[in-house]
Amino acid sequence: MSVRKILVTSALPYANGPIHLGHMLEYIQTDIWVRFQKSRGQTCTYVCADDAHGTAIMLRAEKEGISSEQLIDRISAEHQQDFADFQVAFDNYYSTHSPENQALASGIYEACLAKGMISSRSITQAFDPEKQLFLADRFVKGTCPKCKNEDQYGDNCEVCSATYSPMDLINPKSAISGATPIEKDSEHFFFKLPEFTEFLKDWTRSGTLQPQIANKLSEWLDSGLQEWDISRDAPYFGFEIPNQPGKYFYVWLDAPVGYMASFKNLCEKRDDLDFDDYWKAGSDTELYHFIGKDIINFHALFWPAMLNCAGYRTPTGVHAHGFVTVNGKKMSKSRGTFIKARTYLEHLNPEYLRYYFAAKLTSHVDDLDLNLDDFAQRVNSDLVGKVVNIASRCAGFISKRFDGRLSETCLEPELLAKFTAAGDEIAAFYEAREFAKAIRKIMELADLANQYIDEKAPWVIAKQEGKEAELQQICSNGINMFRQLMTYLAPVLPSMTEKAEAFLNVSLNWDARSELLLGHEISKFKPMMTRVELDKINAMVEASKEAVAEEMQLGKKQDKKSEKKAEKKAEKKSEKAEDASPTVEPIAAEIEFDDFAKVDLRVALIKHAEHVEGAKKLLKLTLDLGFAEKQVFSGIKSAYQPEDLIGKMTVLVANLKPRKMKFGMSEGMVLAAGPGGKDIWLLEPHSGAQPGMRIM
Repeated sequence: MSVRKILVTSALPYANGPIHLGHMLEYIQTDIWVRFQKSRGQTCTYVCADDAHGTAIMLRAEKEGISSEQLIDRISAEHQQDFADFQVAFDNYYSTHSPENQALASGIYEACLAKGMISSRSITQAFDPEKQLFLADRFVKGTCPKCKNEDQYGDNCEVCSATYSPMDLINPKSAISGATPIEKDSEHFFFKLPEFTEFLKDWTRSGTLQPQIANKLSEWLDSGLQEWDISRDAPYFGFEIPNQPGKYFYVWLDAPVGYMASFKNLCEKRDDLDFDDYWKAGSDTELYHFIGKDIINFHALFWPAMLNCAGYRTPTGVHAHGFVTVNGKKMSKSRGTFIKARTYLEHLNPEYLRYYFAAKLTSHVDDLDLNLDDFAQRVNSDLVGKVVNIASRCAGFISKRFDGRLSETCLEPELLAKFTAAGDEIAAFYEAREFAKAIRKIMELADLANQYIDEKAPWVIAKQEGKEAELQQICSNGINMFRQLMTYLAPVLPSMTEKAEAFLNVSLNWDARSELLLGHEISKFKPMMTRVELDKINAMVEASKEAVAEEMQLGKKQDKKSEKKAEKKAEKKSEKAEDASPTVEPIAAEIEFDDFAKVDLRVALIKHAEHVEGAKKLLKLTLDLGFAEKQVFSGIKSAYQPEDLIGKMTVLVANLKPRKMKFGMSEGMVLAAGPGGKDIWLLEPHSGAQPGMRIM
């Protein structure tokens, strides 16, 4: 059978906070599947990365007083340590904030642009006038316009499920600054997703997705897809869109590209991997994404469509899982069941959780409940009471009575053959991600082994003279059955497997499982797994509650610190204004109304704006008055980009005598305020004013 070439990814954790047990479900599931594939001799590569872009990261870094780069570097180190301690073995762990990712994301965008699959248009968004940034829906909160419940997000109400736009909220507030948002227009770029409807209908029904997911996506496809907004406005932490200054890739565009970037980075380190072999269109390699069901639209609609458009292969399979609940309820900070990975590791063995998750994981998208009482009972019963017990019951006799050497012959080859034959069924379960079925079958074998030892009662035979050979064979059978069980459990329990290998003096190999250990020397038995203690579970829960309380207290301190900073900033600003007041340009000498009436001020539309070659301060403006056009050279270059001015209304001194300049004739003057440099503000009339209207 030929060796398969498989590339596997897990969803990228966001570089804005710690890993918790809800996250760990996915990485444990993926790691088990990857370890299984490697145990079968497949070329299986597992890559991941931190999702390191977006407004949330930028704002948190700002709040902590550090750069976004410093924040994501620190979070990445924390993430990688948590994963390593949970024995998740990536072949490469990277970051979306990388040169490889920028090059690949830009290349995909430009390929889609060249095919006419990128459009642009102006959209209206909520804008924070204090922070000077556009607000995503989740950064706007207010009172639901339907049910009147307060503190609801800007897209939907968590109480009555009503959907709306952020500005429909009653008393909308920016969740960032507390300021009342305003509406502001901005040009955005869109991927023409509807053009790929037929492609996606075929792809989603090709066996790539679980049936439940494919059915859900069919609802969206049948109701009609919308163009996907792939851009965000500055300020934003991410990659700038090629040839579009001030416009950035939306985080969900470059996040999945992070899979490609992490693999490309690995390819640069290894000679046995070729990027194009895995990612070119028509590749015969396999590509699998393991993700949560909450991000299926990005991975099963946007992502395959963009890959297809840009000339890359699409995933072989996208495997979605459900959420983690604790004791039958949503993870809760107040109850102490919102448990960070690090908090768990400070109290409990990571393999307890790996086993428990494996014992409950299926190929479906159902939620998985971590029942803490059941968790302790199952680990203690299965791993300590069944699997490890087999080795401990037999090893002592082999070490003390036979110098650690197993029998030369097998007393019950038919029994051992059952354990060997079960490997094919167990392998099929692992392959299909039916881990719970695999564990169930393994525990059936463990029950069979323990039943055999109970029936043979080696502790009784050990007391009978002349039964040494029988005793050695019975205990050797037990050790061989233990070896088979640990071979099957190896993808789930890597640390316990290492201990078992040290005890057995052999590497556990799936394909070598049929070769019995005969006349083989084993080491002295050492405990491989201790029982789960309920007091440690309780301590973990209490520690989680305390961590939440500390975070809340820290948040209050940070808020107070921010308030003090704001107060100091305001004081300095006030002092600066006071210091500057004696030098403020004084009001000019009084004039008569008749003098003012001579000035003809008109509303003007900036029809066109451009740089003036050779001029350091000037922009050339074409102004539309409705009944005429005027050309004006204005010294506002230091404060405005030409493209930002086109379409704006301003105020023109329309009857100013034309002035011949080096660059051409200037037929008036636009009005602006400010001391100069970047501090120039063009005057803009209120909405409703029309070009040509006189201002009095």
